[in-house]
Amino acid sequence: MRDAVTTLINSYDLAGKYFDRNALDSLKSYFDSGTSRVQAATAINANAAAIVKQAGSKLFEELPELIRPGGNAYTTRRYAACLRDMDYYLRYATYALIAANMNVLDERVLQGLRETYNSLDVPIGSTVRGIQIMKDLAREQAIAAGVANAAFVDEPFDYITRELSEQNI
Repeated sequence: MRDAVTTLINSYDLAGKYFDRNALDSLKSYFDSGTSRVQAATAINANAAAIVKQAGSKLFEELPELIRPGGNAYTTRRYAACLRDMDYYLRYATYALIAANMNVLDERVLQGLRETYNSLDVPIGSTVRGIQIMKDLAREQAIAAGVANAAFVDEPFDYITRELSEQNI
């Protein structure tokens, strides 16, 4: 898993360049935001079970057809699998949040996920909606933990939903 620092170093190394002002500003921003990222991740981790449970409840309230007979979260096994997947997304989003880099999401979560979900008839739209609900709840936890500007919490969740969503070609 790469973080913002190793990704930056790698890109400059491949180009055979010394760090310029942009690279140094990027590093400064990464380190300056470190405390806020750790605070946010700590709050999210401490409340992960509640976030997943609340997000699941809200998702099924908005899309009750998912838990009705024939729905993708109908039966205890499918319902539990849905919440398990939501927990995975939340956990990996916090990894990306700490690293300030989305590569972990590509490497560990997103590669082939859309194709897998499509082959299993898992609805992408409702998955995306569940992730967006978790994003809002995670940002609320970061704000409650005293993170002044918690907008950065949105980035990994938005990245996941953008990559999962169907794209027009």
